[in-house]
Amino acid sequence: MRLLILLAAALTLAAQAPPLLDEWVERSLKQFEVPGMAVAIVKDGNLVTAKGYGVRKLGNPAKVDEHTLFGIASNTKAFTTAALSILVDEGKLSWDDKVTQHLPGFSLYDPYITRELTVRDLVTHRTGLGLGAGDLMFWPNTNFTREQVLKGARYLKPATSFRSAYAYNNTMFVVAGELIAAVSGRNYDDFIRDRIFKPLQMTEARMSNNGLTDTANTAVPHSRGWRLEGTLKPIAWTRDDTWAAAAGIKANVTDLSKWMIAQLNEGKLGENQRLFSERMSRLMFSAQTVMGVGQQPKNLGDPEAQFAAYGLGWFLKDYRGRKVAYHGGGLTGMVTQTTLVPQLKLGIVVLTNQEEGGAFQAITNLILDHYFCVISPDWIATQHTNRLNGLKRNNEREQKALAARRADTKPSLELAAFAHTYSDPWYGQATITASNDTLSLRMHATPDLKGRLEHFHHNTFVARWEDPTIPDAYLTFQLDAKGEIESFKMEAISDLADFSFDYHHLEFRPVPRKN
Repeated sequence: MRLLILLAAALTLAAQAPPLLDEWVERSLKQFEVPGMAVAIVKDGNLVTAKGYGVRKLGNPAKVDEHTLFGIASNTKAFTTAALSILVDEGKLSWDDKVTQHLPGFSLYDPYITRELTVRDLVTHRTGLGLGAGDLMFWPNTNFTREQVLKGARYLKPATSFRSAYAYNNTMFVVAGELIAAVSGRNYDDFIRDRIFKPLQMTEARMSNNGLTDTANTAVPHSRGWRLEGTLKPIAWTRDDTWAAAAGIKANVTDLSKWMIAQLNEGKLGENQRLFSERMSRLMFSAQTVMGVGQQPKNLGDPEAQFAAYGLGWFLKDYRGRKVAYHGGGLTGMVTQTTLVPQLKLGIVVLTNQEEGGAFQAITNLILDHYFCVISPDWIATQHTNRLNGLKRNNEREQKALAARRADTKPSLELAAFAHTYSDPWYGQATITASNDTLSLRMHATPDLKGRLEHFHHNTFVARWEDPTIPDAYLTFQLDAKGEIESFKMEAISDLADFSFDYHHLEFRPVPRKN
């Protein structure tokens, strides 16, 4: 009898949302100043809850609900690996096929890597490229096409040897999307719509924000600026069609609930229908690239994790003794997370229209602890404290760098000598102009990357971008033996800068002047 009572209690727990969920979310919205959030939980193949909180846009009373669309950003990567899994199941490719077998013109900087690169390598962050390498080809908004991204990849120099280290990379997922198009005979967007959205009846999900307006049931991104200290305000959507296979999907918690159920059911949709095979499901949730516990993103705050790895489109780790598959997603002004616990058939998705990762982390951990039947720490307070400590550490580092500045120095050349058009092999051109003792920089392919250059010391300047969501950067000129400008390089000043602002991968050289 006691066993039956315990079983009944467990089934009741599984069928209900955590009783404090509304309270948790409302407190998190207030603590992190997040305008709106949507949360969904699935358990044992059933939807437990799908609900919206707060508003879609500051200054507008329209509420977030279970049908409000958010940009899920890098949560898209699991859809891309699911699409590849479908093609593997159909015998149209193998995970260990060489990429050049399907994209004959594709190449990377190193000929050996080009020759040996497999489909599996594209989606497991182990190609040897540095963290975020190539991201400036699509973020902030650029005029690059997918074809240009593929062509530009050959100029990205490796940071490590092939398959020797984990380094998160979006560019290779863009390549994976074009490989899907080449193998299937239809573009990536249509393949995802027809082969994943339709079978799952994800009727409101879409592949791009093109055509979305503030009047639609859509969450609007919000930002305080890259320092996270300014006034919170609505901002424009990040353009995402070029890198759709890495971060393009727009969806709501209703549709994502169906996606999580299919993942937890190992691809099974019904008695006689599958999205992908059980074998593919096991493979996607199997470690492909070992990360090491110290390398894992701080999405789940358990200090006792014993392993961390990247599967096929999913991060993997243990949380309180159980395996968890999860992924976060970030666009300017919007961050999200999906979390799966296969052993418990539990899925959680949290979508927000602000840049505070602590908000979704806290809610995710509270829900996990509820279903794990453990007493939670105060995750909301903990994440907020972590945020404040992070801001403090960053400010201290910046002040230390400022204190080391050699204020008694000046540039080696007159400012007018720096005014020129420069070019980087993979990015393209940038122009520096001089006017009234002031230098300005404009990056041609990225309309929002424009701003003034303030002298820092020696031949180093600080790029102050006009767009407050874009982090400042050091810009340093190198001179040759003749005292002429040989090149300039850049690097983000602050640790708060998202790794996708990969300025440090650029090396601009003067474009020869026409006679």
